[in-house]
Amino acid sequence: MNTTPPHPADHPSEEDERLGLTALLPPPPVPGLDPDRALLLRRTLLADAAPADASGRRGARATRPRRRLLVRLAVPAVACALVVGGVMVVKLAETPGRATTAVPGGGTTHASEATRLLDRIALAAADSEQPTVRADQFVYIESRVAYAGQSAGGGPATMPPVHKRQVWLSADGSRPGTLREAGGPDTPLGTDGPVETLDGPGATPRPSTLNASQPSIGNPTHAYVAALPTDPDTLMELIRDETRGEGQDPDQRAFTAIGELLAETWAPPEVGAALYRAAAKIPGVTVVDAADDATGREGVAVARTAHGEQTQWIFDRTTYAFLGERTVLAEAGDAGPAGTVMGTSAVLTRAAVDRAGELPAR
Repeated sequence: MNTTPPHPADHPSEEDERLGLTALLPPPPVPGLDPDRALLLRRTLLADAAPADASGRRGARATRPRRRLLVRLAVPAVACALVVGGVMVVKLAETPGRATTAVPGGGTTHASEATRLLDRIALAAADSEQPTVRADQFVYIESRVAYAGQSAGGGPATMPPVHKRQVWLSADGSRPGTLREAGGPDTPLGTDGPVETLDGPGATPRPSTLNASQPSIGNPTHAYVAALPTDPDTLMELIRDETRGEGQDPDQRAFTAIGELLAETWAPPEVGAALYRAAAKIPGVTVVDAADDATGREGVAVARTAHGEQTQWIFDRTTYAFLGERTVLAEAGDAGPAGTVMGTSAVLTRAAVDRAGELPAR
């Protein structure tokens, strides 16, 4: 008779049976983040992704990104922003941007870097805050701008001093607005009012009208922009369709149209995010590591080069807030060497007011 005691493996222990039964149970649920924690995590990721400065340090963690205004203006290297009642006011030193800036290779050659940067900018835009603009109000935009001029006979372009620009645009396009430029009289803006349109740096102004037709990508009202699609593919299809025939390069047409919407309107956060994600789909978009706006604020730029000029959208390195635009020569010519600034702007204030000519509360 076999008297060998049974091996321990023949009889599972109580612990083994417990573990076996536990394995049959579904995994415990993982609690989701509450909205405040999710927002904090997103801000942390944005701050950690901020480009390093010359010393290798990354920007300080950003607070909720701040909105800037419709107009083009330049701001100083050190700026203090105050947000009150939905109005963003930037205090700046009146220091114009550099006259020339090198354009090494037209920007970073890796399109994936531009895509990653625009995605971070879109996330920041989606997290920004904006008060509701009523249909009977006006969108007020204050900026600093300067555009180079060239004599009829050619020769180097001349950049005038940066000047103040204020514009009041009817939110639904139903009432006349006002354009106020430093050193000149107020200009009424409306369906019947004359407007001098500048097609590009150095171009001769031509008479036109504001909102003479239905709102569109090239002639938007605030109500129109607020109703734009928030799906980037659908939005890009609309932009390409409405800018068809406006030049020979459809990609540059789309890039220019998006830039105008970013600089000259007050897009709701979700629409602003969609515009940046749509821009990431345009071939040839690059990154310029350092660019100054009209007042000297230095940031990182998203750029595209076409027809001998490079258009740059400049953003704060930490908050990814839109600072302004700049156009520089991408190659030497009669107007000057490569890097010559042909146009510069800095957006300082975007706000909703009740009447044309009214200033927002500070």
